[in-house]
Amino acid sequence: MTVVRVALTQATWTGDRESMTVLHEGFARSAADAGAQVICFQELFYGPYFGITQDPQYYAYAEPVPGPTTARFAALAKELGIVIILPVYEEDQPGVLYNTVAVIDADGSYLGKYRKHHIPHLPKFWEKFYFRPGNLGYPVFDTAVGKVGINICYDRHFPEGWRVLALNGAEIVFNPNATAPGLSNRLWELEQPAAAVANGYFVVATNRVGLEDNEYGDQAANFYGSSYVVGPDGNFVGEKGSATEPELLIREIDLDQIREVRERWQFFRDRRPEAYGPIVAP
Repeated sequence: MTVVRVALTQATWTGDRESMTVLHEGFARSAADAGAQVICFQELFYGPYFGITQDPQYYAYAEPVPGPTTARFAALAKELGIVIILPVYEEDQPGVLYNTVAVIDADGSYLGKYRKHHIPHLPKFWEKFYFRPGNLGYPVFDTAVGKVGINICYDRHFPEGWRVLALNGAEIVFNPNATAPGLSNRLWELEQPAAAVANGYFVVATNRVGLEDNEYGDQAANFYGSSYVVGPDGNFVGEKGSATEPELLIREIDLDQIREVRERWQFFRDRRPEAYGPIVAP
């Protein structure tokens, strides 16, 4: 067996960037103490979910990647010997901003980044005000825990990205989210398990939790947490996280299950890429 202990977090906005950063450093330490080999934080973990409004003050949360936050957590990853999946608001240059995840290996090395491809622009999710669409493709990172891919929140609604990650060799896809109640509740239950089944890999889905009324008052979203891990057979690995409380979850996954499931169902053998041209038509 190739067993990996995976940690995932869900947190409520504390009200300031430094305390959120310290909170997540604590999550990483607790995860490492519990034997976790990799940890994934929620989307834009060190800030509020500012997509709820369109306000240029939140551009101040952006920084280079690699940059100060990646350096801080790279030192922690090296100290703890843990892989860190690190969502960061990236400034490529002034006015060129991305919703990004940096991948830091267990020896503290920065392996690269993924930029969110699909950018929503809907009431309380005004993300096009803050982010350009990603332009780095769907990289897969060879980490101490296996081959890792990333999808960020709204990306999960588009099956093509999940498939590209599978074709690029991903064994675990981490999916950091800021997902609030409404039509998404049912999709939250369906989409990541469906992606895991269709592509024969593990999906680790993290979500914010709680009400950010300390930032947005009566306009605040009440994020529903419910973070989880799902296997290539579509079954949950352990229970889902709390729908109301911050939490550190630790789950064991067996990467050998990927081969077992793929050889049973043979979706990769039977796919017909030559017939799929219309799905990429503009």
